[in-house]
Amino acid sequence: MATQKLYAGAKLRETRLRLELTQKEFAAKLGVSLPYLNQMENNNRPVSTTVVLALAQEFGFDVTELSTGDSERLVSDMREAIADPVFADNMPPLADLRLTASNAPALARAFLDLHRAYRQTHERLASLDEALGREDSRTQPSPWEEVRDFFHYCDNYIDAMDRAAERFADQAGPGGIRLHALKTLKSNGLKINFNDKAKVRSFDPDSRTLTLSSRMAPETQTFQLLLQIALMQQDKLLEATLDFARFQSDEARAIAKIGLANYFAGAALMPYSAFLAAAQDTRHDLELLSHHFGASIEQVAHRLSTLQRPGAKGIPFFFVRVDQAGTITKRHSATRLQFARFGGACPLWNVHRAFESPGRFLRQLAETPDGVRYISLARDVSKSGGSFGAPVRRFAISLGCEVRHAADLVYGDDLDLNNPLAYEPIGISCRICDRTGCHQRSVPPLERRLRIDANERDLLPYKVE
Repeated sequence: MATQKLYAGAKLRETRLRLELTQKEFAAKLGVSLPYLNQMENNNRPVSTTVVLALAQEFGFDVTELSTGDSERLVSDMREAIADPVFADNMPPLADLRLTASNAPALARAFLDLHRAYRQTHERLASLDEALGREDSRTQPSPWEEVRDFFHYCDNYIDAMDRAAERFADQAGPGGIRLHALKTLKSNGLKINFNDKAKVRSFDPDSRTLTLSSRMAPETQTFQLLLQIALMQQDKLLEATLDFARFQSDEARAIAKIGLANYFAGAALMPYSAFLAAAQDTRHDLELLSHHFGASIEQVAHRLSTLQRPGAKGIPFFFVRVDQAGTITKRHSATRLQFARFGGACPLWNVHRAFESPGRFLRQLAETPDGVRYISLARDVSKSGGSFGAPVRRFAISLGCEVRHAADLVYGDDLDLNNPLAYEPIGISCRICDRTGCHQRSVPPLERRLRIDANERDLLPYKVE
């Protein structure tokens, strides 16, 4: 496979501006000519090996950041947005989308915001959601989607919050993080009760009483204790992070605050350095990590996808959770694989089969239309309601990475990694997947022409050219 050239003009320019250097000064420190630097910043030339080494040696720059960031996500999101039927046959070439994501990321995000606003307005009208005459009917992003995109474009890693959680965990004594959390809350004047009710957590600020459900698993109880600590002790850090994010509504800010508190709880339960070391030692065995840190399988899988600390990164994983209808309820990818923002996941993906095999890990070798190969792990994570007759929440999760990391995963053992036939073809969304022979296709790809013949019928009622 040919080596892919590295075009990172926006990241290079961002680095120079952060260092407050002119192009002439920056070029001198990198050991290149001024015209050459200008061409690299405008993506007319790839970033050379000389520049990559100079960035690392001169500025201590984590050069892996040059090949990561928003570009792949923006390209994927724009392709999906432009696949909306409203654009008809106006699909721009993929090269143009990549150029926009690299050279004008702010314009790309503005386009996505505009499409999202259009889609929400359309949905309101289609569902007769009293759009006319309502004071709150103005076009703006859904608070839930706004928060989701915030974490999405932060690589699901919030450095200040992560380090604060790690410092808190380092203070835990021999009794572990749960006992440390209980002592911390009690030292702050909180009373902690456990009752046999379905509500997971309830806090009364007047009586300063925290009530947790005794029906919940121990790891869930510990997580909720840590979440309460985040809301109490880390409020200034939470608010500062929210100020930086500049959410457009009070609802989005409130949702994000809970999300950040959840992030703190997960990072305290599985502190970064210790968790990264344990993940590498166990070859990312989710069950061993779950036992070691007293966390659920879902919590461990989610945490693995957040290990993106500069200078100490883990394997770039994707993580997703889906419900029985195939709707994505959680998603994050530090890989080149990006998930559909709207609708469900590819039906050929093993995450959908996890519901059929409860309690088992399913492994899959998969290849996306761009030729990138992945190893994907799926398992159901259904959650009992805690009593007979209580509704069961049914979900499945998937964790995966590019197959080049398979040797570092216990789940890669005994798989036929070198056999092209072992890889199942998967995509992102039918509208932007250009596979011509997919037997599970729901709608035609917008980038291809169709041939209709009433005298023939194959798996699909049309042929994709």
